[in-house]
Amino acid sequence: MTKQPISRFPVPDLAALPADLQKLFQEVSEKAGFIPNVFWALAQRPEELRAFWAYHEALMRRVSGLSKSEREMIVVATSAENQCLYCVVAHGAILRIHEKSSSISEEIAINYMKANISNRHKAMLDFAVKICNSSHAITNDDFVTLHEHGFSDDDIWDIGAITSFFALSNRMANLTSMQPNTEFYALGRDFFVSPAPETR
Repeated sequence: MTKQPISRFPVPDLAALPADLQKLFQEVSEKAGFIPNVFWALAQRPEELRAFWAYHEALMRRVSGLSKSEREMIVVATSAENQCLYCVVAHGAILRIHEKSSSISEEIAINYMKANISNRHKAMLDFAVKICNSSHAITNDDFVTLHEHGFSDDDIWDIGAITSFFALSNRMANLTSMQPNTEFYALGRDFFVSPAPETR
């Protein structure tokens, strides 16, 4: 396979970055074992990278009624809708780790309605995909359905905000032709696949 550049735009050297971003890169590398290419691709505009990462952390790390797995399911399903290779591969890896399943990310990316997930999760992803593709068509009936599956209004905001933020991420990844780190493809592949309980 031909090795592609990680972005069609210039990628800065670590030493050329502002001190706070050098520190961020070091912290991410220590935690993950590598620096995800999204950081390199966005680093040529430091202010935008800072804003991007701050909003990412606000959405994905906040105390929420949505589990970490549920948040990653939203990212994978909607990134697949947007045909974003980088986000499907990167967040698919994170989802596999959270779910301890080697197949969950492909199931959700290809056809979440046939995935081995609960009806609650299918309702969540129905709504996320609706926001992704036709947010103008959201009605109070969507809220009623989600409430019936145990989601609060705050949870619904989170579903919408995560979907919307990653719509930006997906489009920037496609604009830059951002390539996933090879490490992402192997992460979370060593779990045995087991049936998902209906009420996870």
